[in-house]
Amino acid sequence: MRSSLRGAVAAAAATVLVVVAGSFFGYQQLAGPSCSGQIQLSVTAAPEIAPAVKAAADQWVADGAAVGGTCIAVNVASSESVDVAAAVASKHGATLAGVGQASGTAVTPDVWVPDSSTWLLRLKSGGATAFAPGNGASIARSPVVVAMPEPVASRVGWPDKKLTWTDMLKAVTTGKSPLRAGIVEPTQDAAGLSGLLSLTAAAGATGSGPAAKEAMIGALRALATNRSSIRQDLLAQFPRSSDPTAIASGLGAAALSEEDVMAYNQTKPPIQLAALYLEPSPMPLDYPFAVLPGIEPAKASAAKVLFEVLTTSGFRDRLAAQSLRSPDGNWGNGFKAPQGAPSPAGGGATAPPTGQGAAGGLDPANIATATTTWSVATQSGRMLCVIDVSGSMKEKVATAHGATREQVTVEAAGQGLNLFDNSWSIGLWTFSTNLNGSQDWSELVGIQPLSSNREALRVGLARIQPSRGNTGLFDTVLAAYKEVQKEWEPGKVNSVVLFTDGTNDDDHGLSQAALLSELKKIKDPEQPVQVIIIGIGDQVNKAELKSITDVTGGAPFVAADPTKIGGIFLQAIALRPPAPR
Repeated sequence: MRSSLRGAVAAAAATVLVVVAGSFFGYQQLAGPSCSGQIQLSVTAAPEIAPAVKAAADQWVADGAAVGGTCIAVNVASSESVDVAAAVASKHGATLAGVGQASGTAVTPDVWVPDSSTWLLRLKSGGATAFAPGNGASIARSPVVVAMPEPVASRVGWPDKKLTWTDMLKAVTTGKSPLRAGIVEPTQDAAGLSGLLSLTAAAGATGSGPAAKEAMIGALRALATNRSSIRQDLLAQFPRSSDPTAIASGLGAAALSEEDVMAYNQTKPPIQLAALYLEPSPMPLDYPFAVLPGIEPAKASAAKVLFEVLTTSGFRDRLAAQSLRSPDGNWGNGFKAPQGAPSPAGGGATAPPTGQGAAGGLDPANIATATTTWSVATQSGRMLCVIDVSGSMKEKVATAHGATREQVTVEAAGQGLNLFDNSWSIGLWTFSTNLNGSQDWSELVGIQPLSSNREALRVGLARIQPSRGNTGLFDTVLAAYKEVQKEWEPGKVNSVVLFTDGTNDDDHGLSQAALLSELKKIKDPEQPVQVIIIGIGDQVNKAELKSITDVTGGAPFVAADPTKIGGIFLQAIALRPPAPR
């Protein structure tokens, strides 16, 4: 979660809006005699911009805010963007990698000003198909920088040398003493996500072979060593003493916003942070003004006027007091730019096209790939992988140059294996009717830490061949679930990940009703086991799969085109609920 470092700005002298227990008092006197009635507009903004939005809204109300003769009252609340995103996702049926369930403290407002439009993109691409917020234009901006303690920054050439993300990639992954870099969990923090996208793009620019993938995974794991889910915790890792030992052992670099660096330095720490503006410029925080779908027309009209209030030249000065720029990269009176900061017309401060947030030109697939790869490469888990070897897995895939469904599935599992680090424990089963006598499943590799069984898993995957049997799905799901339950491990997500290309086809096995009944009996809320089922091709019954995961937790996924199974596999793993924030 993002925690603003600055205290709340002094309340404006003209502020006369009072909010008590959700009710607005003194309203008739505030609005003046020229309007009647009341439109109550709720606004939730990221903590660092909320004071500026509240001061502007309060002044507007004090001056007689009205739409069509109806008075307007505005309640501006401060809330972390990730918390509101979780609440919006829950309301609209979306799933955000690494975000988890809504906390219950955040509510969906009429207008949301998150710190980045990437939240809007992630919600849309995460399954909120009906999520279509109005407006979405930027009302502020803060470039994303690499923050370094000044002594460390001086050693890499700051402030004179212009550095690139390729330079940063090398610094954190090579040499006898790589730079100790950290990050705020990028699935929960927009600045962290922006830095992650830039770093993975730098790794991708080195090529597409194994060396490039190794460089990317190495960078992710280097960042994960010093990651934090809370921004304050990450900032606390920077050296708090000028002693050389403290500098050497403290955090050396992290992707943060320009506002973060300015706010941190305003606390007068023993070691100031330098803001490095790397090339190519990462996606900045752009603070979109999002009118959430479903609000009343009168509130939508009020929101439209409020947006106009927040785009005046006077609001630019309010932003400057919060160490924020205006959307075009310019800054208001009192803004003290960090050393080396680009001028308003320089890099990192260019405005997007009119009406478009900074993330408007970004492919949502790039965000999804970055967040899922990060989650898989940096989290720890205990998983039983179960692969269908029924006869239909021999079917060739037209889009895979003649490879069979089995071959495509095994290849995806092998690629996923390369992303898991040795903290994972993974086992491997195959299944088909009567695969092992009357039993529908066969254990190829038991669930053990990858430090000891990685090679056994590679060998096991290479041995997998389709059988002549049918799909013994229900018996296998129950057996796999019990297997993971047996040695349930705290502190990790314990899961079954099952690949299948068909519906249950076992005349002598469990019925669907019997399976669900048995799963309900043995399910232990204190030791949950997630079941993720990945359907392959067009013969799967998603409703059948969902009936299982509704009981166990987890989710069904369907790869209608089997060649897409690799990406869906990573997405499925990444979408598992993380530890509570």
